[in-house]
Amino acid sequence: MRAVIVRRFGGPEVLEIADLPVPEPGVGQLRVRVAAAAVNRIDLSTRSGALSAAGLLPPLPVVALGWDVAGEVDAVGPGVRRFAVGEKVIGLRDLLSAPGAQAEWVVLDEDAVAPAPRTVAPELAATLPLIGLTAARSLALTGLGVGGTLLVTGAAGGVGGLLLELAAMRGIRTVAVADPRDEELVRGWGADWFVARTDRLGAAVRAVVPGGVDAVVDAAVVGVGAHEALRGGGTFVALVAPFAPPPLRATRVVVQEVCADGARLAELSALVDGGQLSLRLADRLPLTEVAAAHERLAAGGLRGRLVLVP
Repeated sequence: MRAVIVRRFGGPEVLEIADLPVPEPGVGQLRVRVAAAAVNRIDLSTRSGALSAAGLLPPLPVVALGWDVAGEVDAVGPGVRRFAVGEKVIGLRDLLSAPGAQAEWVVLDEDAVAPAPRTVAPELAATLPLIGLTAARSLALTGLGVGGTLLVTGAAGGVGGLLLELAAMRGIRTVAVADPRDEELVRGWGADWFVARTDRLGAAVRAVVPGGVDAVVDAAVVGVGAHEALRGGGTFVALVAPFAPPPLRATRVVVQEVCADGARLAELSALVDGGQLSLRLADRLPLTEVAAAHERLAAGGLRGRLVLVP
């Protein structure tokens, strides 16, 4: 099969389409014939060597890329009970040293997989696992309930947009931070207040929520600038550990680390089918254009996700 790998770290030029053996599922695993695989910023960090330099990736002669996948089960290993050959599924590969999803086939643990949304194409379905699970776990870590106030940075992005929708379902009031041109978009996802990106984010948020918000999910990796919008004793959820601010003013700072969770992913898939979660596709590209996808993602400005199609 064809799969995206790197044998050395660097720019998009180090990406290879390699010919590898088709993987076989083991106990409790299933094999998915890939219909679409999303491209994420962690793929860029893997390719560049940033993850290796941070000690998050063990030394390997070959590193595979790709986390999110949508496709069809075409083989199951011993012990698999919830899925059968022919089922449409989505899943997440969360182990960096494992074979990646940007390939023609990928093997995943059964508990990393969920039924695919029935109402969207595979290219859209493939955008859900990583950002959906990140948004859901981040919101859970805030501990907020009905009436709580939440600041979401990067609110027009993949994680931020889903956070706004999930928060609205729980009766949590949200302050969305984004580019001014995205105000209508984020308000449509349920944002109660809008604040344009600014270097004085704390003051801008406190102008609409006096005293500060109860929690922050820092999807845009603003760091301490977003922490200034938080009330004393509130909760700050960081998505990138090195940029987590210190717990000033008795605040609680936690780092969200995504993990494969088929049960939660099934709930998110059902919300997509119910029209309660919005997925966005910027473009679909053939697997052979993975370098172009990395360049476009690094350049920024995308409204939606990029996916690769084998």
